[in-house]
Amino acid sequence: MHKPSPPLEGPDAFQDKIRIVLVETSHSGNIGAVARAMKNMGLANLWLVNPNSFPDEASYARAAGASDILDRAQVVPSLDKALEDCIMVMGTSARGRKIPWPVLPPPEAAEIAAEKSLSGPVALVFGRENHGLSNDELHLCHYHIHIPTNPDYSSLNLSMAVQIMCYELRMLFLRNLEEGKDNPYLKPMLAPGDAGWDVPPAKVGDVEGFFGHLEQTLHDVDFHRRDNPRQLMSRLRRLFQRAKLDQMEINILRGILSAVQKAAGASGHTNSTKASTD
Repeated sequence: MHKPSPPLEGPDAFQDKIRIVLVETSHSGNIGAVARAMKNMGLANLWLVNPNSFPDEASYARAAGASDILDRAQVVPSLDKALEDCIMVMGTSARGRKIPWPVLPPPEAAEIAAEKSLSGPVALVFGRENHGLSNDELHLCHYHIHIPTNPDYSSLNLSMAVQIMCYELRMLFLRNLEEGKDNPYLKPMLAPGDAGWDVPPAKVGDVEGFFGHLEQTLHDVDFHRRDNPRQLMSRLRRLFQRAKLDQMEINILRGILSAVQKAAGASGHTNSTKASTD
């Protein structure tokens, strides 16, 4: 029916402890999309309450490499059956119920779910595509999860809603993983010197050599007049310093300057030998 999918990588803490429960899903393709969303974020425990059609080709086609999540999915006839061994239940819901219920946004819901999952199974329940969870089903939940969408267009596809919660759980898992460790999962990589950058930062001496070369080249092509410099070099210095150049970028720029000088027939340039850019 389908190609085997690669296994989840790593012993993610939430892979089996947090249960994604879909109630009476109408379109089996949405089940496959949910499986894909779960596997993207390291979750694998999918429960299906009385789905309209499952398993079928549409669900596996939409899973796109997450067929293992579908293979092990639990299909049960009622929500009560899906929740009977759970110690915590959270259900997605819009605000505005007649009787107020404890409501959490996704980040806080993920934090509580993760904490409670240390003691037993936690279920995140998602309702039908057309009208969500019934009042009776929501009454089974300890908390309601409200995703603050645009009020003028608040409808979320089922897999989108699942993806949001799975993402929040993934971020929480990675933050906990990084505590006291030098793992760059969540650290930004913005400039030379950051973990993951491929070339070391340019040294001050090399940058100064570039600025000298740049000024000479601009003079050689009659763009810069040393007798009337205005603020040209200061502004160019500010521009390139803001870029936080690495060593390879310095080499490339100096190679360009040398090529410009050669094309212009300049004979007075010095210190313009370019390093390899391979």
